[in-house]
Amino acid sequence: MVLFDVYPLYDITPVSARGVILTDDKGQEYLDLYGGHAVISIGHGHPHYVKRLKDQLDKIGFYSNAVQNPLQRELAEKLGALSNCDDYHLFLCNSGAEANENALKLASFHTGKSRVIAFKNSFHGRTSAAVATTDNPAINAPINKQQQVTFLPFEDRDTLAEELSKGDVCAVILETIQGVGGLDEPSLLFCKEVAHLCKQNGVVLIADEVQSGFGRSGKFFAFQHHDITPDIISIAKGMGNGFPVGGILIHPEIKAKYGLLGTTFGGNHLACAATLAVLEVLEKENLIANTADLGLYFEKCARQIPQLKRVKGKGLMLGLEFDFEVAELRKNLILKHHIFTGSAKNKKVLRILPALNINRAHLDTFFTALKQELE
Repeated sequence: MVLFDVYPLYDITPVSARGVILTDDKGQEYLDLYGGHAVISIGHGHPHYVKRLKDQLDKIGFYSNAVQNPLQRELAEKLGALSNCDDYHLFLCNSGAEANENALKLASFHTGKSRVIAFKNSFHGRTSAAVATTDNPAINAPINKQQQVTFLPFEDRDTLAEELSKGDVCAVILETIQGVGGLDEPSLLFCKEVAHLCKQNGVVLIADEVQSGFGRSGKFFAFQHHDITPDIISIAKGMGNGFPVGGILIHPEIKAKYGLLGTTFGGNHLACAATLAVLEVLEKENLIANTADLGLYFEKCARQIPQLKRVKGKGLMLGLEFDFEVAELRKNLILKHHIFTGSAKNKKVLRILPALNINRAHLDTFFTALKQELE
């Protein structure tokens, strides 16, 4: 049997990792400024994280959600306290795609409607609104057999109001910092308008925090930069630091009932242990404040790059936009300077998504290499 070949791969084979340093099978070290699409939030092989998982493996790794799992309650309490979302309820699943799928399903159940509004260049998981990467600013496409999604551009308040007034929309799903799309952000005013129009029309507002959550933007959730209150918050990626885990936070106005949602592996003991370890490290090492500080330092360094068009994003969810496509630049950073960065749908954007416990010296190394490549 061979692998189903859907990813172009660099000829690099990492075999070990500590902090933000990867080592390949030839002994070459790489600075990891991408973290597997923002998955590595507290660094590779963090000792507290490793111990938490090993200790849990010695007890129990997994059993069905039909029985009590005290780790789920411990996780819900810890997450609520650190995120300032104490009044929300937690449903655990396995990935960002599954989180958004459950968020959209719950919105449809709650409202009795089926259409979804998303925004151009958004990405909400390969099993839900992945087709949001369409170039058409307003096009209907199926999420599943029951739901249709309409894509609108940011800042078009009038069209959004018109679509919501039709009465068939169950949810608006919003990344306040877009990930795969290229780090675009709606304005503070537009975010408040979205929240207001959703409330006015009885539509569920879903904040997609799959990539931007767990401190990556310099606040626990990126929507908190905009002072809005979503009805559902989807989470994944950095919450498990490499262990597959996802979930949704649900506002208490949406009521639970048996059979409404389901999952096989969601909220298993190992997933809970991994997420608790991440939350404990975020708190103990003050990593959200570190993220905000390094985001400002990154912007200061980036201003010294004359070829740069603009810096995008917040905290350590960042993009450097140039007036040329960055594929060759990214390749040279990996192969010549041994630095991992990321790409985006916007091919002129270089994405930076490192672990939240990097330091200024790591960023200095990156900017030294970047300047050499741009000379």
